[in-house]
Amino acid sequence: MKTPRAWQRMLSGRRLDLLDPTPVDIEIEDIAHGLSFVARWNGQTMGDWPYSVAEHSLLVEQLFERANPGISARWKLAALLHDAPEYVIGDMISPVKAAIGPGYGALDDRLTAAVHLRFGLPATLPVAIKKEIKKADKVSAWLEAVHIAGFTRAEADKYFGRPEATAGLARDLTIRLRPPKEVRADFVARHAALLSEIATG
Repeated sequence: MKTPRAWQRMLSGRRLDLLDPTPVDIEIEDIAHGLSFVARWNGQTMGDWPYSVAEHSLLVEQLFERANPGISARWKLAALLHDAPEYVIGDMISPVKAAIGPGYGALDDRLTAAVHLRFGLPATLPVAIKKEIKKADKVSAWLEAVHIAGFTRAEADKYFGRPEATAGLARDLTIRLRPPKEVRADFVARHAALLSEIATG
């Protein structure tokens, strides 16, 4: 019986094994390209362009930085890359993750560890950093839910938490819907800026 293929060929030429991902097979251009074409909310958003995971990641990193002034660039990089595995496995909504079970989490953890090691981060983030990134992620989800995903404020409050305590974080930030190539370029540029900040800091 033929063994199912468990690797994916990337546009960079890398061959990423999902069962045993290694940092040497991970390139930021592949991550940015994939995430800029992966739609949040299963594509059920308003507008002429899907709201991509790459755009969401840029927003989460901004929110994380605002909530943690002066925080190290390496942790801002971790926030930018918080959904990086989705460039391979897609953005599954919570009900689908629940239906799949613990296997999804294990796959996500393997890919996350490889991505982190590739860019000089610890395979597993400190608990305090993970919590702060999750907070920014939830604020982003609330904003997206209300502004482009058709949720009422009451529904968003119920599923993503009331953002009153962090309302100031989102001041003058907007949910942007843009062509994938623009988002991809911004994601790569932000990644480069953070690596430079780490190197000089």
